[in-house]
Amino acid sequence: MLVAKKSPIQGKGLFTDSPILIRTKLGEFSGERISVREARKRARRAKRIVIVELSATRAIDERVEFYAKRNIAAGEELTCDYGDSHHEGKLACGCESGKCRKFL
Repeated sequence: MLVAKKSPIQGKGLFTDSPILIRTKLGEFSGERISVREARKRARRAKRIVIVELSATRAIDERVEFYAKRNIAAGEELTCDYGDSHHEGKLACGCESGKCRKFL
């Protein structure tokens, strides 16, 4: 089961109260299909960006699935590795985690 509570990283976080095995589906993100142009316009105005670019022309505020990349112990906070982005490592990440790469 996943539980939202105060995060030592920033604001509220999502924690597990039981172990999660590698490759377990954790959930999905869904919303609106939009153009990359619209996505970037919204991103400039947003405090938190929750948009994923799928291609050079399409983005979602629609559906992204999340899976465990490793075994996760009970009590751990779940985090997300954004991987490569159009920011090319130039946009500072604000999560403040000690394990963060510091840039998106």
